[in-house]
Amino acid sequence: MFYRPETGSGLPRDPFAAIVSPRPIAWISTRGANGITNLSPYSFFNAVAYTPPQVMVASIGSKPDRARGKDSASNILETGVFCINIAGLENREVLNASSAGYPAGQSEIETLGLAVAECETIDCPRLAQAPAALECRLTRSVTLEGEGNLMLLGRVEGIHLRDDCLSEEGRFDVLRYKPLTRLGYQDFAVIDRLFQMKRPKL
Repeated sequence: MFYRPETGSGLPRDPFAAIVSPRPIAWISTRGANGITNLSPYSFFNAVAYTPPQVMVASIGSKPDRARGKDSASNILETGVFCINIAGLENREVLNASSAGYPAGQSEIETLGLAVAECETIDCPRLAQAPAALECRLTRSVTLEGEGNLMLLGRVEGIHLRDDCLSEEGRFDVLRYKPLTRLGYQDFAVIDRLFQMKRPKL
């Protein structure tokens, strides 16, 4: 079949997010200018450069109690910093719980009783037990087409790795925590198998 997004697919649900999958999840922790912390998962997320390391997160939609975007995006625009916590299979229930539409003045971190630690390079909390966390400083915000669509670019200024996720050979071993990924619809997947292929030389 073929369809144009502006006219719709005719299917019961839009398949776009299922096509572009799996997507890593940025479990973003922030602290607003008012001192209130926020935690929310974002699946329009990826790494975009090595040197310096940089990431992209996109926020879609809005909240009635925010002037622009959602809580995490608003906090990032206010303070210029954010932390991306990486989630594993064991985090699936609490990650999903943190995606609920809590009021702007309510901290998901406190509500869900999550242990946090302070970041080293930015004024922001991180999840203390996350397999990895990226301390990020906002470098650019880009308004995208469509109501409430916003892309945030950040430079990674500090990286935390949980000790038990490092192998004896010094590799960050994703199978030790099984990364949680987002698909389409209400579907998630977990990475629990690896294989290697060497890039061919011409």
